[in-house]
Amino acid sequence: MIICKSAAEIEKLRRSGKLVREVLEETRERVRPGVTTLDLESFVERRLAQSGARPAFKGYRGYPCCLCASVNDQIVHGIPSDLRLNEGDIISLDLGVIIDGYYGDAAVTVPVGEISEPLQRLLRVTEESLHLAIDQVRLGNRLGDISSVVEEHVVSNGFSVVREFVGHGIGRQLHEEPQIPNFGLPGYGPVLKEGMVFAIEPMVNVGGSAMRILDDHWTAVTADGTCSAHFEHMVAVTRNGPDVLTRL
Repeated sequence: MIICKSAAEIEKLRRSGKLVREVLEETRERVRPGVTTLDLESFVERRLAQSGARPAFKGYRGYPCCLCASVNDQIVHGIPSDLRLNEGDIISLDLGVIIDGYYGDAAVTVPVGEISEPLQRLLRVTEESLHLAIDQVRLGNRLGDISSVVEEHVVSNGFSVVREFVGHGIGRQLHEEPQIPNFGLPGYGPVLKEGMVFAIEPMVNVGGSAMRILDDHWTAVTADGTCSAHFEHMVAVTRNGPDVLTRL
């Protein structure tokens, strides 16, 4: 069942979403060659403790950290470690928090120093697909309208979408109905209604869409070893169009 939120609940989600975006931006500024992903995790853990918010990911189904830090061919759920970032890498920073029982969730992929033109293009196209999806979050549209524009933009630019991981509803639970794949057909699926809140998160690979899970049982990587990018926003359906809750 898809839960529609009241205006008061959406404001609580906005509060959580705003903190997520602030911390992600502060973490982005610390991404540079020589930094480890555990350094970034330590910063996030301290920052959330100072804010009074609870990390949404730490302990979720046994996940050990506050931050998901996925480097190069890691698609999602990369566990922070002593892995040192190098010039030319890309890193996905995915963060969730809980404030007063309501979740915030967002992700951004950032370059480490100077990156190649093909990787710049990967990041640009992935973020563009997210914004195209957000523009479909309108009363009367269907869920497939969101999914299909992601796939169309990504594939037309020569990349592939990850099919095993999807966006989701969000509210008092981190993962609520509906699931929001990054592929599909326009005009299909549930009709979008006022108060629905979605975490939309394109995951895009340079090469094929196939993936595998590492032995840590969390980190998802591309099967062909090519790089992957990931961007995510929380968006509410309103009578005035999409309302991005994770925007500063």
